Amino acid sequence: MKTSLKIIAAASLLACAAGAFAQKGETVRIALIEGLSGPMANVGQNQLKSWQFVAERLNGAKNAAGVKFEIIGMDSKGSPQEALTVLKAAVDQGFRFITQGNGSGAALALADAVAKHNERNPGKEIIYLNYAAVDPALTNEKCSYAHFRLDADTTMKMEALTSFMKDQPKVTKVYLLNQNYSHGQQVSRYFKEGMARKRTDVQIVGDDLHPLGQVKDFAPYVAKIKQSGADTIVTGNWGADLALFVKALNDAGLKLPMYAYYAGVTGTPTVLAAGGATEVYQIAYNHSNYTGEMGALMADYKKKFNDDFYTFSIYNGIVLMAEAMAKAKSTDPMKVAAAMEGLSFKGFNGESQMRKTDHQLQQGLFISKWQKVDKKNAYSVENTGYTFAPIKYLEPYIASTPTSCQMKRPG
Repeated sequence: MKTSLKIIAAASLLACAAGAFAQKGETVRIALIEGLSGPMANVGQNQLKSWQFVAERLNGAKNAAGVKFEIIGMDSKGSPQEALTVLKAAVDQGFRFITQGNGSGAALALADAVAKHNERNPGKEIIYLNYAAVDPALTNEKCSYAHFRLDADTTMKMEALTSFMKDQPKVTKVYLLNQNYSHGQQVSRYFKEGMARKRTDVQIVGDDLHPLGQVKDFAPYVAKIKQSGADTIVTGNWGADLALFVKALNDAGLKLPMYAYYAGVTGTPTVLAAGGATEVYQIAYNHSNYTGEMGALMADYKKKFNDDFYTFSIYNGIVLMAEAMAKAKSTDPMKVAAAMEGLSFKGFNGESQMRKTDHQLQQGLFISKWQKVDKKNAYSVENTGYTFAPIKYLEPYIASTPTSCQMKRPG
């Protein structure tokens, strides 16, 4: 009898151990739905390589769940309509996790489609990791259980940026230039609202919105900026739209301080450097000069691809998913989603938390300044001899914003 009890007890312990590591060794496939061709393809291709590079670096025993992440790129051509077509293809191919970031229009379409899919297909749910789309609606009035944002939203970034700019006495006449879609429109709106609260003397001398990814020559916009008497430019532009805008500024010899969201994204640093010394500030969750693990990751990425690793939210995405899978003891999407809610983990900036109320990651933000490399800030962005050096850090609780999300949860 005692022998039988010992056998039963041992079997129970083995069962528990097996349950604790049920997900170990599994392959978790993630479909990256992104513009891999078209005017912003260089950004999408960089981020596909970044997802694959981080996954390879943190696979197996190097992540908390012991799983293997496999990232497959699927080309949306930068179009919200194409993104939905690609989503259907991903579902048909059995993907249960998707990720996307470039373009809030595509993000809103995907979040809505994923939520509807999950309602109609119990047991076959999908989870959407958003690593760069910053429309506040995604974690407010259009929040959904399956959507998790790894970037800071526009309101968070703009609150930080305007708090910094209010203390810059040279900022008196601001020209706003942005892409004509939700992100660009919101950069304009929230900048005006923020400065109205913090520096009533600042004038908005121009506020232009242009088609996303369609303008080939920004000279007419630069001429308007010059004529306006602006002493400062604020832009949420990214990709080719920012690089071509900077080129037009260089060609006109117009050197005005610029405050930007995405000055470090592929192509823009090279054009900035071509213009010589320029005063540029970037608001982001990262900067160019990490040491330790992240510094080594950046160096190894550049060595492999001769390109810069700049979308750090990808690193947090892999770590967050692995920690959640370890906590859930499963790779089932709905169990992973439940584990991600409220989860604290060690991200690239230290302690970070996925806020349960709206699935908005809480993390610190940096103001960094474009300057020549030096001993303290030695990383050469796009091999230009320039870098984005951190000059101010905002703690997560400062960067956090309240939410109006009323999320419908399963059950």
